[in-house]
Amino acid sequence: MFPQRLDSPLAYDIAAAMLDGFDRHYRLFRSESARAKQRFEAADWHGQQRAQRERIEFYDLRVKEAVLRLDTEFRAGEQTMQVWHQVKLHYIGLLIDHHQPELAETFFNSVTTKILHRTYFHNDFIFVRPAVSTEYIENDEPAATPTYSAYYPTRETLRETIERMLHNFRLELPFDDLERDTQLVLEAIGSRLNQVKLRANFQIQVLSSLFYRNKGAYVVGKIINGFSELPFALPVLHDNEGKLVIDACLFGEDEMQMLFSFARAYFMVDMEIPSAFVQFLRSLMPRKPRAEIYNALGLAKQGKTLFYRDFLHHLKHSSDKFRSAPGIKGMVMLVFDLPSFPYVFKLIKDHYPPQKDTSREQIKGKYLLVKQHDRVGRMADTLEYSEVAFARDRFQDDLLDEIRKFAPSQLEIDDRDGDGHEEVVIKHLYIERRMIPLNIYLQEAFDAGAREQVEHAVLEYGNAIKDLVAANIFPGDMLWKNFGVTRNGKVVFYDYDEIEYLTDCNFRKIPQPRNEQEEMSGEVWYKVGPRDVFPESFEPFLLGNPAVRQLFMKHHGDLLDPAFWQARKERIQAGHVHDVFPYERDKRFAHRQQEYGAQHA
Repeated sequence: MFPQRLDSPLAYDIAAAMLDGFDRHYRLFRSESARAKQRFEAADWHGQQRAQRERIEFYDLRVKEAVLRLDTEFRAGEQTMQVWHQVKLHYIGLLIDHHQPELAETFFNSVTTKILHRTYFHNDFIFVRPAVSTEYIENDEPAATPTYSAYYPTRETLRETIERMLHNFRLELPFDDLERDTQLVLEAIGSRLNQVKLRANFQIQVLSSLFYRNKGAYVVGKIINGFSELPFALPVLHDNEGKLVIDACLFGEDEMQMLFSFARAYFMVDMEIPSAFVQFLRSLMPRKPRAEIYNALGLAKQGKTLFYRDFLHHLKHSSDKFRSAPGIKGMVMLVFDLPSFPYVFKLIKDHYPPQKDTSREQIKGKYLLVKQHDRVGRMADTLEYSEVAFARDRFQDDLLDEIRKFAPSQLEIDDRDGDGHEEVVIKHLYIERRMIPLNIYLQEAFDAGAREQVEHAVLEYGNAIKDLVAANIFPGDMLWKNFGVTRNGKVVFYDYDEIEYLTDCNFRKIPQPRNEQEEMSGEVWYKVGPRDVFPESFEPFLLGNPAVRQLFMKHHGDLLDPAFWQARKERIQAGHVHDVFPYERDKRFAHRQQEYGAQHA
C-alpha cells in the first residue's frame, strides 16, 4: 500500500517512544511479579491479593502514558497514514533482538488503536498478524537464568535430585520436614515409574521461576522418559508454624488444566522471556489455547490479542451464523454465540426491568471486580473488547433485531468501503468460554434418569457458592441458570451484575410475624435494607424440585442458615484468608488432609 522506505526520522522517534513505553511497562510488571517471592515468604496474603489486583491495572496506565507522550511530543493524531505505516516498520526493526516481541507488538496495537480511527485497524498499521518470531529466543547475558533447568537422576539419586531442585529456588523459609516431603514426592513419582524402564534420556525439566498465587507457590515441570512426557506440579504452602510443606503432587494434563484454569486468578511469575514459558507450558497442556496460558501468567492483553487472531482465523474457516444463545434470557445482558465457536458474547442492555436497580457503569464495575479478584476456580474470566467489527452476513436477522431492541446504543451497521459489504460494529462486549448452563445440565440429567449426575451437579453448585464465600464474594443472583458446567464437570458462576463483597452484606433471619395479618400477607411486611440478605428466602427459588431439595439439604443445607454466612463474614473481617485449593482435597498428602480437617472441624 505504501512504499517500504524508512526515511522518516519522525516515524522512527514515534516507534522508539512507543517501545520505551512498553519496556517501562514490562519492567514494572516483572518487578511486581518477582516481589511475590518475598510476600510468600512473609505470609503476606493480603499483600499478595492486593498486588494481583494492582498489577492488572499496570497495562492501561502505561498505554495512557504512551498515548499522552505521543500526543505531546509528536502530535501523533495529526500525522499522515504514510508516517504511521513507517512507524510500524521502524518498530518491527526495533524488536529484532527483543526478549518480549509479542508483548511489545500488542502494546503497539493498544496505543495505536487509541490514536487512529478503526478503519485503519488492519495489518498495514497494527499487528493483526505477528511480525517477529518468538521461536528460540534466548537471553545470552552471562548471568542469565535459563527458562528451565534439566536434571538427570537415576533411580538411586532421584531423592537427592528432588531436594536439589527445591533448594535451587532459594526460598528463605525452612521446610518443616523436607526429608518427609521428599519421600512423599518420591513415592508419588515412583508409583508412575514402577515397572517402567528408565531410558537414556530420563530427566526432569523444571521452569526456573515458582508460580505464585494466593497462599501457594508451585513448582512446575515435566518428567521425560523415552517418548513419554509426564507433566507435574508441586504446591508449596505454609504450615501452622510458618514453615514450608509440599502439599501434593499433581500429575498429567487434566490436573495441570485445573491448576491453570480460566476460572482462577492469574499467577505471578518472574519471566525474562514469556514466550519460552508459554511454549514449555503448552508442552504440558497441548489442548489449552496459548491465549489462555498468557492470561494465566497475568499477560491478559497478549491473551486478548491471541484470542482475537484465533477468532478471525475461525471466522475465515467457518460459515455458520451468530445467533441468540440458547437458554433463559437475561434481564441485564444480551448473549449471543456462534455454534461452531466455544465462547459466548455478552452485551450490556440499554434498559433493565425495575427490579434491576443498576446502570451500565455499575455493571462494568462488577466485571472489573471479577477480573481483579481471586476467582477461586468458580468465576469465569472474561475478555473485554470495544469497537468489534463482524461481517453483516454472519448474523441471523432475529439476533440483529434483538440487539436493536435491547441494546441499540451498542450497535452500528457500517458499509466502510461503500461496496455493499456491511459490517456489524459492536461498541462494547464481553467474551467468555461457553459452558452448559446448570439448569439445562440438571434437566438433561433428570431426563436421562442419571441420579449420580444430578447429585454431582447439586454438590458442585453448593461447593461453588462456598468457594465464592471463602473468597469474600456473595454472588447475589444464585439461580441455577447463572452457573455453568465446564468440560471437567466443575460448576462455575458467570452472571456478575449482582455480586457484592460478602463483607458488605448484612445476613439476617426472616423475622417471625407478629400477627395473623403479617403471617398471611403476600408482601414483605418487615423492613429490608439495601444490603440485607435473607438466606432462608433462597429455598423457594432454588429448591422447587423435591429431588434437588433432598440432595441440597443433604450436602448444603447450611447455605439456608444466616449463621453460616455471618460466621464466614466475621472470619474474613478478622483478617482470615481461606484456603481454596486448585486441586481436589483427596490429592493432598494424607497427613496434610488430616491437619486441614482438624483445623476446620
